[in-house]
Amino acid sequence: MGVLDRFRLDGKVAMVTGGSRGLGREMALALADAGADVVITGRSAADLAATAGEIGGFGRQAWTVVADMGLPAECESAMAQALAIAGRIDIMVNNVGGRRENIAIESQPLESWQRWMDLNLTSCFLGTKLAGAAMLARGQGGRIINVASMNAFAAGRGIGGRHYETAKAAVLQFTRAAAADWAPHGITVNAICPGLFMTEANRKWQQTRPELIDAIVANIPMGRTGQPDELGPLAVYLASPAAAYVTGAAMVIDGGYTLW
Repeated sequence: MGVLDRFRLDGKVAMVTGGSRGLGREMALALADAGADVVITGRSAADLAATAGEIGGFGRQAWTVVADMGLPAECESAMAQALAIAGRIDIMVNNVGGRRENIAIESQPLESWQRWMDLNLTSCFLGTKLAGAAMLARGQGGRIINVASMNAFAAGRGIGGRHYETAKAAVLQFTRAAAADWAPHGITVNAICPGLFMTEANRKWQQTRPELIDAIVANIPMGRTGQPDELGPLAVYLASPAAAYVTGAAMVIDGGYTLW
């Protein structure tokens, strides 16, 4: 087997939560390009259909599940649907999340805190738990990739919504714990920690709070934001045989922001 062959995902089934747009879409397309069939979840049937069509363009099977993964009951139902329609999940990417609310700690209602913790942390727990349980039952190993954030390491400057930093730091420790538990079973669990990528959500931030985006870019050694398609190859690596000896890792991809 050549080096590049170790990055192929032929015959694998991947699931990407929040895979209809943004970074989730880019990871779903990259996994399909590498040979995997893909299940994607999202809240918009139209967005899911569009991304599924792009996955089909690689000659791969695509399944869609309409669900808000930030609602625990819908998350559990979506996982059950995915396993039923695809038959198995070899690669699980827990991608859904976001700050969603720029609010000071002293002003945040408990209901808001719990809602965004469910979005960023509980969804990751349930996706890992349910996909991992199915992997354990099959006995053929698997790959789990949890999307954290550079804000797991450093608080964002000039912005509120500290539920985000808290949840993403917890995602990292949960990733490490699950990796330790499941390593003897051939299941790797790793985290990707993106910095500022110019997704649709961040383009909206740029329109409403340009000074915030400018301040972040000013502290990125590379001097620019990431482009969404730059994240896909990292997901392919962690999902592939090339990363067979990598588990419990936190892969930071932030242009150097957390170096300072």
